[in-house]
Amino acid sequence: MASALPSVSIVIPAYNEEETIRACVVAALEQTVPAHEIIVVDNKSTDSTAAIVHALQVTYPGYPIVYLQQFELQGLIPTRNFGLNHATGDVIGRIDSDSVLEVQRVFSDPEVSAATGPVIYYDMPLRRFGAIADDAIRRALVKVASEFHLLFGSNMALRATAWHEIRDDACLDPDDDLHEDVDLSIHLHEHGLKVAYSSDMVA
Repeated sequence: MASALPSVSIVIPAYNEEETIRACVVAALEQTVPAHEIIVVDNKSTDSTAAIVHALQVTYPGYPIVYLQQFELQGLIPTRNFGLNHATGDVIGRIDSDSVLEVQRVFSDPEVSAATGPVIYYDMPLRRFGAIADDAIRRALVKVASEFHLLFGSNMALRATAWHEIRDDACLDPDDDLHEDVDLSIHLHEHGLKVAYSSDMVA
């Protein structure tokens, strides 16, 4: 008997994202496997980001759209951490507010603690070729770095248990000297947690 798929929380840090946040949230709602919750974490936005998210909550009543504010610190990392800490799903996906998700089933493997996948750049020409090239490059990186797999910040997810294990070690990095996805990858590796790459987990 196949085990049930884990519940998925999608965390979207947002700072002045009025041009992209609606498409991002709507795409997250339209996943093949419905998300347990979609958490938009507003980081001191001064535009219409909050109003758009609240309008989506009204437009899609009964859907798990959660709006949170992280106004204590400016920056992606504290905003990301705030969202990850408030997520209640078994798996937590962290995407950029201008990302559009497709499908993810890689966590049916209980040994996978985190996962990442290719990115299709929807505002660039030759999207089909770009998608093939992006996937090929990332798969090549996985083969080269057989013991250490990088997460890609625009398309990544990790189990809640993995986040709870590494979050006290994760760097705040206020100067952004080390990209936050690289930092998470390092700490997952240090804790012996498996990172998987899936060509089917597309943003």
